[in-house]
Amino acid sequence: MIAPRLLLALPLAFTLTCYAQTQTPAAPNVTPPETPTQSNLPKDPPLNPALPTLFIVGDSTARNGADLGWGDHFAPLVDTARINVANRARAGRSSRTYINEGWWQKVLAEIKPGDTLLLQMGHNDGGDLGGAKPRGTLKGIGDETKDVPQTAGPLAGQTETVHTFGWYLRQMIDQAKAKGVHPILLTLTVRNIWTPGPDGKPHIERDMGYTAPIDQVAAQEHIPVVDLSTIEADRLQALGPDATAPLFPKDHTHSSAEGATLIAHDVATAIRNAHLPIASYLKPE
Repeated sequence: MIAPRLLLALPLAFTLTCYAQTQTPAAPNVTPPETPTQSNLPKDPPLNPALPTLFIVGDSTARNGADLGWGDHFAPLVDTARINVANRARAGRSSRTYINEGWWQKVLAEIKPGDTLLLQMGHNDGGDLGGAKPRGTLKGIGDETKDVPQTAGPLAGQTETVHTFGWYLRQMIDQAKAKGVHPILLTLTVRNIWTPGPDGKPHIERDMGYTAPIDQVAAQEHIPVVDLSTIEADRLQALGPDATAPLFPKDHTHSSAEGATLIAHDVATAIRNAHLPIASYLKPE
């Protein structure tokens, strides 16, 4: 185990890890959960153009409904007199569909030099490549592609060239860099899935198969990766299955408002642990 595994933020010195040389394991074949309703999403408040902005890009674990994603609970942990917090996560999106549906282009139109991008994708990348809900990506981080005829979504009636999970992440990272933005990759929120461990006790799932490719892309791109998964898993493991269950009232992926608040605090802790420059904007614990 690499200690610490967190890579340093630009412009701090970067150290390549052995992840760049490892083979990407296949992500488990787990169907992503249904997309929560977004009919009651709050409107995005205007950003102060005089301040830098922390943009959160992700899926429903960061934003769904009103108040049910960790991204909606992150701003209170930040000194917003010094930096904007813009939650641009969108429920049901994978790295592929966040780009294909134009959400990423909208973020690109907002970001400016000196901003920070906190990027967390993966929960929906294990979905189907085609069919009624085409949002999955190919496993891995390479340049492999697959041509998939589409019958639904924005590319219905066309044949789409689908890329790997890592390829889509790199598109967003490289385009953010080109605008003078500092990208940070964030490992995934933990699902409420428990299995017996070697000690005979229940252990919570710590990785649904995307930690290694996230680390590998960070190494390729010379950007930091913040390990939220371990911090959240440690907290939930200490609670145990019974106390964890109320924090996931809908399914094993989507947290309650209370759970989202706790995850937001985990994100802040992970950023502090990584000694990233963005940590200077966090309020004291």
